[in-house]
Amino acid sequence: MRAWEATPALSRALLVGALLVGGALLFGEPVLVVLAGPLVVVAAFGLVHRPTSVPVVRGRLDHVSLYEGQGTRSRLDVTEADGVEHVTRVSAQAPYVALHPASGRVGGLVRDGVPVLEISPRRWGRRTLGEERVALTSPWAGYRWGPVLEHGAEMSVLPASAPFDNAADAPQPLGLVGSNRSRRTGGGAEFAGIRPFHPGDRLRRINWRVSLRTGELHVITSPAEEDSGVLLVVDALADFGRSGGVGGAASSLDVTMRAASALAEHFVRNGDRVALRVVSGQGGQVGSGAGRRHLRRILGQLAVVRPARLRDDEGGRLRLRTTGGTVVIVLSPLLSEVMGTATATLQRRGLPVLVVDTLPEHVGDLGSEGTDPLVADLAWRLRRTEREQFLTALAREGCPVVAWRGPGTLDDVLHRLARRAQLPQARVR
Repeated sequence: MRAWEATPALSRALLVGALLVGGALLFGEPVLVVLAGPLVVVAAFGLVHRPTSVPVVRGRLDHVSLYEGQGTRSRLDVTEADGVEHVTRVSAQAPYVALHPASGRVGGLVRDGVPVLEISPRRWGRRTLGEERVALTSPWAGYRWGPVLEHGAEMSVLPASAPFDNAADAPQPLGLVGSNRSRRTGGGAEFAGIRPFHPGDRLRRINWRVSLRTGELHVITSPAEEDSGVLLVVDALADFGRSGGVGGAASSLDVTMRAASALAEHFVRNGDRVALRVVSGQGGQVGSGAGRRHLRRILGQLAVVRPARLRDDEGGRLRLRTTGGTVVIVLSPLLSEVMGTATATLQRRGLPVLVVDTLPEHVGDLGSEGTDPLVADLAWRLRRTEREQFLTALAREGCPVVAWRGPGTLDDVLHRLARRAQLPQARVR
């Protein structure tokens, strides 16, 4: 309804008031006039304040891009609002979107400001807010405009970065300037040793105490500090388990996305070059780069990921191409043969590969609705048996697998990969 119409209250006041006045005149009962007085007065004020302009309503969000768990406000801009006294908003519920008030109903007088609705997305991804109905009322509730239907706005919800830190250096830093200790000497800050002075050495690195004692100039050597390339491979072929949003139960894709977000933020903060490859039917990748803007691109790509299986002809041709020296971190629930083959191929090339297990512990206790619990339990036991065989095959190839647990998850594994990188290896190309 895009025009002002009389409210049922105004219609009732006019009808009842007219009947009472007519009855008083017909039956000669003055008491009926007294009863009709308030109704006639209210109806008269409602008619006098009839709006003449057609309002324009437009909704907007304070923020269209948030991390899951953060909040924003949904506002309503009302123009040509002459004669509008009261605004009523009713918003429908949307999956993984919390509202305040929880009912989605809010109203208030225009003189106090158009009422706002607080919104908090509870899960990463593209979220479409519920449709909203808006109604405007004139003074004395005489006329009403609406309710009109406003389509829900879209939000880009980024995965929350779980607290993560890593004290280990990259196994094979091959960059320019970073925070990872290299095997070659350079201009780092840590002590590596003392050697005789060579032409070209910087004077500020001369160790005068040793030089005076030996009678020859000696300099302090330090390991070079370089950046490293990191490739995050996200398995989005399927989503196992049920998601309860932030603060609730996490599905395998929830764990994967939040872990990838935390790892990307950590390596970008350390100055490393980070790339992203999403393995799913929809695909998606972000090239190697560094900096906050590049991190925003990675998080934006993670926000649009949808679980989808590869086509039959794509599964056998999956290749995770990357340059030498890049640390490959595969985030997967380890329930796909395609991911196992691609990971083993990278491992045979001699690249430092690390697999992060993102399968939640509770996922095996869930069955599909309408499925016999015994059949569901048997199916999951078979899947877990195949998964154990997959893990054994990876261990045989020398690929470490670690379950995601937040801070310190990769410390020990990266230390072992760094030590392994110093040993001679035979690489298959």
